[in-house]
Amino acid sequence: MPFSLHSHSGQFCQHATGMLEEIVQEAIKKKFLVYGLSEHCPRYRVQDLYPEESHLQPSDLSKVFEEFVKEARRLQEKYKSQITLLVGLESETVTNSSTSEVLDLIKKYSLDYCVGSVHHVHETPIDFDLELFEIALSKSSAGENKQNNGNIHEENLFVAYFDSQYQMLQDINPMIIGHFDVIRIYRPNFILTDLIWEKVERNIDYVVNYGGLFEINSAGFKVGLPDAYPQRDILQMILKKGGKCTISDDSHGVLKVALHYDKLYNYLKEMDINVLHYLHYDIDDNIENRKVIVKEMKNVLEHPFWEQFDA
Repeated sequence: MPFSLHSHSGQFCQHATGMLEEIVQEAIKKKFLVYGLSEHCPRYRVQDLYPEESHLQPSDLSKVFEEFVKEARRLQEKYKSQITLLVGLESETVTNSSTSEVLDLIKKYSLDYCVGSVHHVHETPIDFDLELFEIALSKSSAGENKQNNGNIHEENLFVAYFDSQYQMLQDINPMIIGHFDVIRIYRPNFILTDLIWEKVERNIDYVVNYGGLFEINSAGFKVGLPDAYPQRDILQMILKKGGKCTISDDSHGVLKVALHYDKLYNYLKEMDINVLHYLHYDIDDNIENRKVIVKEMKNVLEHPFWEQFDA
């Protein structure tokens, strides 16, 4: 579909490439209708910096984010006749104060929306690399969550992830739910236990009740998963419960814009999804007066946007 509500650039993210304007130009070239600019929000403790950020201080991240918003708003105005750009952020949930920090940023910069994501469990990154994932796993003590099937530590890690996600959902009510089951990145074959499914269902119900959009994120294909995020077992539950879905490329560079959208088309077709939702402005006045609303697009599989991917 001609939209993506989750993206990054090397200009403001250490593990991405390219300038933000190049990302926007590529989105225009690929005929996107709406493209969301959603840089990671800052982290405020030295111990929360990623290895790639070892030369930085938390205060540097705050300055970078401010620069991101300024540049994103400039591009929004410059290219408004060619594409609708939304300016938001992707959340970080590291400590108990993380969500309040996100809300403060949204208010301070009058951001259009939030991609609600969880990247840490036990204050340790779980989708940065395998080494850090294993550290988070090692912090997942056996506790009381024992079942006959599956690895106890993995179960506890998954439970902690979905509990953290639930807290984030309650605190922020983000309009976009980022890569719902990213915890599977290094354990794609782990079978979800009954306890984990209880957490998943609880989180889905909460999002459905307040009207958030579940992102079908094509980056799942990039990391070698059989499906986009979320994997089809969870996506089936979302659809069964009447959840609204959108799509995103989670691009981290020019070459990642619409990456694997051909596979995404096939995934939507296999899951019998022909209606998607997205965010858009409801008026064309000054940016300060705009309100972001959820819009529906029907017959998405027949849209000419897909022709460029030989879908």
